[in-house]
Amino acid sequence: MEKMIVDLAAALRERLAIIRDQESRRDAQAHLARLQAVSEKIDRLQAALPQPIDPRLAHYLQRRSYDKALEFLEGRGDSPRRGVGLSGPEANRPGD
Repeated sequence: MEKMIVDLAAALRERLAIIRDQESRRDAQAHLARLQAVSEKIDRLQAALPQPIDPRLAHYLQRRSYDKALEFLEGRGDSPRRGVGLSGPEANRPGD
């Protein structure tokens, strides 16, 4: 489970890097293709998360509030760091 959260956070960071990449924007078609690819990756990772996940994280991901989702996963938002992203019995298990 922990690997899935790490992979999701990495994909969210990758998306932010693409958005901030001014060089990439010079080729709009390639820039959009990169954004689409990372967005699809985020969707796949989100769908693969074991349920239940924390309702706040689910809310951020469903609304595509990816900055807030990343803050949540990194413990910078309104998230306690323990059991990040998980809810229910999964939250109390040691890292998978």
